[in-house]
Amino acid sequence: MLKNGLETTTMNANSMKKPITAGVVGIAILSVLWSVFYTIDEGHVGIVKRFGEATTQVNPGLHFKVPFADSIEELEIRTRKNAEALKASTFEQMPVQAEVSVNWTVIRSEAFELYKNYGGLDQFENRILDPRLRSAAKDALARFKAEQIVQNRGQVIQKIEEKLLQTMNEFPVKLDSVQIENLVLPKKYLQSIETKQTEKNLAEAEKHRLERQKLEALREVNTAEAKRDAEKARADGSAYAITTEAKAEAEAIRLKGLAEAEAIKKKAEAIKANKVLVEYVKAQQWDGKLPTTVMGSGQDILWNMKEK
Repeated sequence: MLKNGLETTTMNANSMKKPITAGVVGIAILSVLWSVFYTIDEGHVGIVKRFGEATTQVNPGLHFKVPFADSIEELEIRTRKNAEALKASTFEQMPVQAEVSVNWTVIRSEAFELYKNYGGLDQFENRILDPRLRSAAKDALARFKAEQIVQNRGQVIQKIEEKLLQTMNEFPVKLDSVQIENLVLPKKYLQSIETKQTEKNLAEAEKHRLERQKLEALREVNTAEAKRDAEKARADGSAYAITTEAKAEAEAIRLKGLAEAEAIKKKAEAIKANKVLVEYVKAQQWDGKLPTTVMGSGQDILWNMKEK
């Protein structure tokens, strides 16, 4: 009886092992098949390594690999931002603290070389990009005075970009832009800048006030000159009118005198002509005899001039 029970238990155990084994084999096969496929996300490239050696680069999408032999490393090729905090000195040896950043992108076609030479983005940043960014920033800050850095930050950024481009020209990345995120100057210097700016504002206000006074004075001068010119014009007009009137009156008097003289002359000529005419008539009517009486002035008697 006991023997039959053991045989039954053994048969049940064997019957249970078969589906378990089939399930394990199926899972193993699925795992192998799953390990053949892999995907690369957009904005990345895939670096295929076979037994640890980088062999090729693949683009985003679905790909196949050799199970247990190939492994995949994703490399981002979107724009990345790297920031560095540093201590530097200005042209006049004033200590400053700055935080600078740079936007940069891995060149897609050269991503494989970057990975092969530097082992990935983090290693590239730590070993190549960061030291050169700090060096370029310190070199640029040392070329400007503190006041120039505050007032013309764009010029400092331009110098950092120029220096960084020179040192990064040989690497498979593209630099987009550099920014000074933060700039800390000594408190005493900031106070002096504030005082200087206040004095400058006061000076500008005083200059504006003086310019305004100058404009007002100039306006008064212009007004006075305009009044003077108007008075002069009126006086010149009156004088011209008087002169014109006097000339016209003098001309009228002259013409009147000429007319009167001409009339007198004509009258004299007429009188003279009349006398001649009278004498002529008398001569025609004279009988050839002389007068027999002569009356003198104041005589009351008539003298008889006839001969006895």
